[in-house]
Amino acid sequence: MLQKNKKKKNRFSTRTILKNRLVDLFVVLVILGLFGSGATIIWASTLKIPDFNSFSEARKITQSTKIYDRTGEVVLFDIHKDIKRTIIPFKEISRHIKNATIAIEDSQFYEHNGVKPTAIIRSLLTNIQSGNLTASGGSTITQQVVKNSVLTREKSITRKLKEAILSIKIERVMDKDAIFSLYLNEIPYGGNIYGVQEASQRFFGKNATDITLAESAYLAALPKAPTYYSPYGNNKDRLDERKDIVLSRMRELGFITESEEKEAKEEEVLFTPPENINIRAPHFVTFIKLYLEEKYGKETVETGGLKVITTLDWNLQQKAEEIVKKFGEEN
Repeated sequence: MLQKNKKKKNRFSTRTILKNRLVDLFVVLVILGLFGSGATIIWASTLKIPDFNSFSEARKITQSTKIYDRTGEVVLFDIHKDIKRTIIPFKEISRHIKNATIAIEDSQFYEHNGVKPTAIIRSLLTNIQSGNLTASGGSTITQQVVKNSVLTREKSITRKLKEAILSIKIERVMDKDAIFSLYLNEIPYGGNIYGVQEASQRFFGKNATDITLAESAYLAALPKAPTYYSPYGNNKDRLDERKDIVLSRMRELGFITESEEKEAKEEEVLFTPPENINIRAPHFVTFIKLYLEEKYGKETVETGGLKVITTLDWNLQQKAEEIVKKFGEEN
């Protein structure tokens, strides 16, 4: 379905392109009419976007460093500072995760140009009625990428203006899949877990490539309020309800059939239990960690996303420890 949406966008007629340009103009005019005059136009034109050809390098995205055994499959220890994140290529992310996220976050993602004027106006009116002009809401996936990756977390009318303008600019220089990939690798899923790969590993013990439909619906349900909807908190029932909403939206949009929706809603999904610290072969790992810090520095080790393959064979190590324990007790 994502491929279908993308092909539709690539077949834009001249009339459709003109319509989109008018939509962009409408958004800018609405914003300018609300927030400023000629000076605002000059200010908006000076807003710069990052070099998205080297976006990851420019922003120095924090990633966890993982120490593996000799197979490169068994993680002995995950070293992180404040954020646990593992970047995964867009093509390796399950289509269920992509579709579930589109369904609940931004169903028109592959059609709009970075912003949805109606959503902005609706959000603004809601905020005015509530008396809170700095409240959030009405953001597309592109706007969320800008908010999470480029701008500060302040809530203000000025920041919202920057967010809308930069979103339109970014859509001019990046394709939709690239923007969506940034979103899925950046979004917080609760605690220090960032990105869909880290979330898949943390909650289900598997890669984002292998996530089921029901598991994908749970992941898509979390980013709106990760702490509130945490599967380990007091609102697990609310998370279940939101998961079902995600599945219903997926069916309405044609991503899944009614039978798939029913089966996924009835599936019992097990979350891996919370963990404090997970370290295998602690003495060996401590030696490796100290070596890495001496060679590359502590900051690089904690945030650089290194993949360290060691000489230790975890299976043999376990067998050796069992033998030592057995004969040690006999003697």
